[in-house]
Amino acid sequence: MNMHGIFAPSLETPPEERPTVWARTVNLFRERRMLFLIVILPTLLLAGYYYLFAADQYQSEAHFVVRSADTPTPTSSGFGALLGLTTGGGSGGDAASVSDYLLSHEAVDKLRREIDLVGRFRRPEADLLSRLSRENPTPEGLLRYYDDKVSARTDHDTGITTLSVRAFRPDDSYAIINKLLVMGEQRVNQLNARSYRDAISASKRQLDDAEVAAAEVQRNLTSFRQEKSDIDPEGSGKAQIGLVSTLRANLAASQAQLETAGAFISRSSPQYMALSRQVRSLRAQLAMQSGRLAGGGPTIANNLGGYEDLRLRQEFAGKRYEAAAAAFAQARDRAQRQQLYLVRIVDANLPVKSLFPQRERILLTVFFGLLLVYSIGWLIAAGVKEHAA
Repeated sequence: MNMHGIFAPSLETPPEERPTVWARTVNLFRERRMLFLIVILPTLLLAGYYYLFAADQYQSEAHFVVRSADTPTPTSSGFGALLGLTTGGGSGGDAASVSDYLLSHEAVDKLRREIDLVGRFRRPEADLLSRLSRENPTPEGLLRYYDDKVSARTDHDTGITTLSVRAFRPDDSYAIINKLLVMGEQRVNQLNARSYRDAISASKRQLDDAEVAAAEVQRNLTSFRQEKSDIDPEGSGKAQIGLVSTLRANLAASQAQLETAGAFISRSSPQYMALSRQVRSLRAQLAMQSGRLAGGGPTIANNLGGYEDLRLRQEFAGKRYEAAAAAFAQARDRAQRQQLYLVRIVDANLPVKSLFPQRERILLTVFFGLLLVYSIGWLIAAGVKEHAA
């Protein structure tokens, strides 16, 4: 064994000459300073904000569907078919209109006035970056902030609308979403009232016109009866016709008796003269009653013609009124069947655990995104150097 090998001075660096942890860190930073600046530092700053300063946010969620009692045969499958919803049907458009209202200036203004929406978005525990910045924001600014905290998504396959609200306190998100559901029901009721009025307005006008026409004909008929002093001109005409027919039959019988008596007795006899006077009397009565029936001037025939004209108008007005009443009833029933209803499928929940901000997901997304950017930049820089060499 070589003794010089045993007692030779060691080639290892003495401890006092080894680099310290700080020195190694500085060297590593110099070698990987772009990685620190582009990836590590932004991720650490973002982690510091989310874990040290960002306030917890609580989300409440509810599901509802807008449908009518006269829903068509469903063509969708699954839960939407059980609810009687159709793919792309009219109820989907109604649900979309309700969702659009819940995200509108009108809804925000109502929430601001009735449940202090601004105060709920400016709670003391909210951090500066998450809270509503102004105590008296403009309607446009408040709507932009509101759109970030409230969402309403409608599934057009099932017609189900998912409404979600985020706030800095559980009871705030619960109060806001319940108020929004009530406002949605009120808007559906307003849509129902408007569509009901529009659906029956035309048939209601026709019914009113028919009623006015029928009442006018009835007044004319009553005035005619009062003017002619005859409650039943048709019955009076029939009675007059019967009277003329009776007189004509009696006259024929009396003339036959007179002719028969003239063959056996003298024309100057009292019996023959009595029969002759009876014939003349019947002839005079027949002429008079026939004149009343169909002669000149105000006769029964003229009265009966005017009466029958009024009765015909009355019958026509009655049929018109019946048709208008039936059309109005059909329109009203159809409008009632088309009334909309907001059905709560899943009611709003009172949140217990904060789900936002999603710190881990945000940090991982940012970290890997920045790492991808750094990797692309490093590859480009390495290619340029290699090409330059």
